[in-house]
Amino acid sequence: MSEEEIIEEEVAIDLDEIAKKYEDKGFFRRLGDMFTGLGKPHDTREYKLARIELQRLSAPLVAIIVPVLFGVVLCVVTMISGQKKDKIEVNIASVEEETEELKEEEEIPPDDIEPPPMEEVEITVDTPNPNPVATVTPVPTPPSTQVSVKPATMDSVAIVKSPVTMKSMTGSRTPGSIGAATRGGAGYGDANTEACVMKVLWWLKAKQNSDGSWGGGNKIANTGFAILTYLAHGEYPGSPSPYKRDFGPTVQMAIDYLISNIYTDKDGTPRFRGSDGNEYSFLIATYALCEAYGMTKNPNCKEAAHQCLSRIVQNQASTGGWDYKINKSSTRDDLSFMGWAIQALKAGKMAGLHPEGLQTAINKAINCLKKRSYSKSGGFTYTPTPNNNGGGTGLAGVGTLAMQLLGRGSEPESLNALEVMRDWKPAFDAADLAPKSPGGCPQYYCYYATQCKYQAGMKAGALKNDEITWQNWNVAMKKLYPSLIKDLPEKVQDYTGKEHKQGYFENKDAHTSRPYMDTCLAALQLMVYYRYLPTTSVKAGADEAGAGGEDAAQAIDKSKDVAVTVDI
Repeated sequence: MSEEEIIEEEVAIDLDEIAKKYEDKGFFRRLGDMFTGLGKPHDTREYKLARIELQRLSAPLVAIIVPVLFGVVLCVVTMISGQKKDKIEVNIASVEEETEELKEEEEIPPDDIEPPPMEEVEITVDTPNPNPVATVTPVPTPPSTQVSVKPATMDSVAIVKSPVTMKSMTGSRTPGSIGAATRGGAGYGDANTEACVMKVLWWLKAKQNSDGSWGGGNKIANTGFAILTYLAHGEYPGSPSPYKRDFGPTVQMAIDYLISNIYTDKDGTPRFRGSDGNEYSFLIATYALCEAYGMTKNPNCKEAAHQCLSRIVQNQASTGGWDYKINKSSTRDDLSFMGWAIQALKAGKMAGLHPEGLQTAINKAINCLKKRSYSKSGGFTYTPTPNNNGGGTGLAGVGTLAMQLLGRGSEPESLNALEVMRDWKPAFDAADLAPKSPGGCPQYYCYYATQCKYQAGMKAGALKNDEITWQNWNVAMKKLYPSLIKDLPEKVQDYTGKEHKQGYFENKDAHTSRPYMDTCLAALQLMVYYRYLPTTSVKAGADEAGAGGEDAAQAIDKSKDVAVTVDI
């Protein structure tokens, strides 16, 4: 080969090498060269070029690998989700529609939610005298300053878990809900009942003392009753009520009066100035403050209510009951007195107050109701009877409401007490209340009976007999109460100068100097439709969140195989 040909061939080779550098090898060829170069020693040219190529190919590699991985994951998920799942059967109970039935905003479960079995609490049982000289009436007739009446509940409620389900019975106290609950029907209120309530609210406003109290005798109890009556109608400082500029200041003055009259004695025990000797007033005022805190969340209410509630918890008797003067050493177990203590505990817990020992006190109270206060013939009695039988029937409603408040409304003792009260009729004269008159204050008995019958007859899945019993009671009450309210000729002006009718109620019994108690008890009955939720509703099964531990609450429906915890 000539020198010229050799030069020409070398030039061709050089050109070929240069062309190869600009040649588009394609992705997969470049990928192969890259992996080959990465296998060379790190100081070689091939390895360095492979590193450069790796940087260039990183974006295309990601564009390929990510979709592939996504596709693989999608296939796996699809295969898993396509597998056969266990079916969960849900049984929904249907409730017959009544023409007058009010549609609730919240869903109501089909059956009564009952708490889980409660841990037994040891209590001391002392057998009363089997041959008492005379039957003791539920409401004693001591000094005129003594009071024995009333319950209530707050507005805002949330969650809790515990061996005992504390069920909120608080309804929606807004103007719209009140109107819906009083639009008529056998189970609900009407225009006449609401007119009576408004007359009472204006009467209370007109009768309030300048210091925020009511009356000249037992001002602490009277003020507690009045606060509970206003709160039941949704009247409190800052409420959305159309009457907030009239009733809001009235309630604020009343709350301030109670708080300003709390003091501690030399032993550090909280008390109310002007309370009655047996301390009924203390329980009623504590109940009012607890409900006021639940609705207003006022920190002053919280401190006062917690202080008073702690005294009730700490001074429970060893039997699980309470007696006059909140005397811890007594084992008399006065159910009339005990009823107010339990209602205060209920209101406090639902408002989010959790004094030390509250849950233990609740457990012991239930044991006392079932084992000491219960009577086969009387329902629940004033003080324990031999072998849980005998005694009067007047406090059947007190014990039943206490059991309902503590989630035990469907237990045998409560059901038996409802039977004891089956034939009772609304009355302002004790002789008209029951076939065998229990004597004492008729509106005291009616107050509890109204609530018990409402709860039993209006809950989802209520027994037909309980439903009819409540409707019959309610129809009679709606007819009787408006006819007996004492209308006053003077009218009360609101802040705009508009005049409103006022009126009050009065029992026909030996205690004719208790218009505030009688009036508030009657008005609270006429607000039961929107003041309380049936205890079986979802909202009613949820409690205010408190500190964990013993104040955690779990609701279990025994009619199902599923444990249900309600959290809001």
